[in-house]
Formats: sequence, C-alpha cells, structure tokens
Amino acid sequence: CQNREPEPLSKSGFYFDTAITLTVYGTEDESILDQCLSLCRDYEQMLSRTITGSDINLINLGHGKPVEVHSETAALIKQAITYGQLSGGIFDCSIAPLSTLWDFRSETHRVPSSSKLKSALSHVDYRKIKVNENTVTLEDPMMEIDLGGIAKGFIADQIKEYLKSQNVSSALINLGGNVLAVGNKPDGSLWNIGIQRPFSSAGTSIATAAISDQSLVTSGVYERYFEKDGVLYHHLLNPSTGYPFDNDLYSVTILSDSSTEADALSTTCFGLGLEKGMEMVESLEGVEALFVTADEELHYSSDFPR
Repeated sequence: CQNREPEPLSKSGFYFDTAITLTVYGTEDESILDQCLSLCRDYEQMLSRTITGSDINLINLGHGKPVEVHSETAALIKQAITYGQLSGGIFDCSIAPLSTLWDFRSETHRVPSSSKLKSALSHVDYRKIKVNENTVTLEDPMMEIDLGGIAKGFIADQIKEYLKSQNVSSALINLGGNVLAVGNKPDGSLWNIGIQRPFSSAGTSIATAAISDQSLVTSGVYERYFEKDGVLYHHLLNPSTGYPFDNDLYSVTILSDSSTEADALSTTCFGLGLEKGMEMVESLEGVEALFVTADEELHYSSDFPR
C-alpha cells in the first residue's frame, strides 16, 4: 500500500470564455496546478482582445501606432500571420472588425447588415500587420487583432512545458475544445479522448482517438451559433465574405504534437472545406484530422488514430 500511486490532482476554472480542467498524475503538490491556473490568468490578461490593458487591446487601441508588447505576444502574432499565409487568408487574425459585428452570446441575436459587413471587410488583412521584434504596427488604423483562433493552443503548450519542468510526466490539459495530453496515462497506456458529437450534450462522443503526448483541437459550428429565419449562423467567419463559412461541415478535429498548430489548423481546415482541408492536412508532416460533415459522416485523414 505504501507504494501506491498518489490520486490524480485536478482543478477547474473559467478562462478564455470557456470552462477548463487540468489534471496531473504522480504528484501530491497542488501548487503545480495553482501555477498552471496562474499561467492561464496571466496569458488571458496578455492575449485577450476584450480585457483592458492586454497587449492585444493596446494594439487595437493604438490605431496604427507602433505598440511594444511581450515577446510571447509578438511571437504568437507572427505565428498567426504564418497561418494566414499558409491558408491564403482563410485564417486571418485581423478578423476582429468582423467578429465584433456578430453576437453569438446574448439573446438578441442579430445578422449584421451587408453595408456594415462590407465596411468591416475593408479592414481585415493580416498582411498589414507588421511585427518588428516586440513592436507591432497595424498599417490600417481601423484594423483590430483577435487571436481567438490560436491563443488557447499556445497557452496549452505553455502549460505543458511548465508541467514537464516540474517533472510531471502524465497529465491532461483540457481548455474547452483544446485537449493536450502530457505523456501517456500513468499505467503507460494511451489516452482515449472523445470527440464531441455536434449539437449533442457535452461529453457525447461521435468518435474517439487514442493519443500520447499530443493535442486534439476541434472547431465546430455547434460551439457558438444562433438560428434566424431558418438559417443557422455560427461563429466561424469567412474573412472574405464576413458571413459564417457555408461548406456542409459540422466540425474539424486536428491532431498534432503542437496544440498551437492544432488550434490554428482546426479553424483553417474548417474554412477550407473537406476537400481542400484534407489536402492541406495530408501535405503536413505529423498532422492528422477528422472532418464531420453535415450528414454526420466521418472523414479521416490517412493516419488518424481510430
């Protein structure tokens, strides 16, 4: 009995507009989880568009003036620009002028007017974001950055690095639709992670994936949406039209060693649609995907674990 493994430690919180749960194995040191939650809080204060005084808030309020930010913010914006280039603009971290026109949270749902969308579209272009060391400049004063499509993945990766620095070899980081496994389960077996069935109650799986030391990130139409006049409007917006992507997809789940990459690619591949999205996944080393179409058919990339 004296050699029995300690019980797992788990803590939950609410950050990045979602419920999160962190679970670690093989330690009785609760301060490790406290520090993980502290990291979540610090990064939210740094990267959130809506928190006054955050790096992103200050960039957006700068209206084109150079703004010095934390080195991590600058590096993450650079990564976001890279995914903009990779996707041909399907992933665009300057989408804030569009996303602020849509309201998926209140009861008074509204579809923005075409004139407002057209005006906002003219200020969406990741190519006009310039990063020079730790200084960020928006070439269009009306532009605004929103890192919602990549920040949770980045934060999950930072939590993983911290846990490894504390000699934690088995843990599960769950930041809403972003799941990152540290190592294997305590008994050495793989983690079996459920993939949410669209429009079903939380925890209802449409598929599972057995993973080790990898991240699974899902983007789906069921996460934030409303219906109006028989049309479903969801939060995954097309930077070219201003409207939600309309491509017969319910969700895209990306598997990668990097949660940052999985986060950005889940949005990117959703926007690209099944055919082009799958082409991109198959062209990238160490990346797999599961696409769920509107008929609830499952479409797996060649080496997705089943």
